Amino acid sequence: MNYFILTYAVYLLVSIALTIWVAKVLFNNGRIFLIDIFHGNTPLADAVNRLLVVGFYLINIGYVSLVLREYGLIASTQVVLEVLSRKLGCIILILGGMHFINLIVFFKLRNKAQLTKPVNL
Repeated sequence: MNYFILTYAVYLLVSIALTIWVAKVLFNNGRIFLIDIFHGNTPLADAVNRLLVVGFYLINIGYVSLVLREYGLIASTQVVLEVLSRKLGCIILILGGMHFINLIVFFKLRNKAQLTKPVNL
């Protein structure tokens, strides 16, 4: 059995599935922040939200592709699990980090938008 192909296939499937899931969560839950940041301009908020998701996909899937290759010997299912654990752990940490960066950016933009929000008289 070719353990490299098995490792690569599982790694790609799980990494891309995680990326898609996190992107959907960020897209759905980030919309409300963007609408608030853009003072109720829903079309602009939705456009920015879609662009953010595209960038998120490009960065994450690009990174997943870059670190696909395994240089060590994969001679058993134990090593497959160890390699997958290391690689997927890195992807999960990166996705978590990007999630927190998104939150920080959204909250900073929201705070700035609150300061510059037009006053309705």
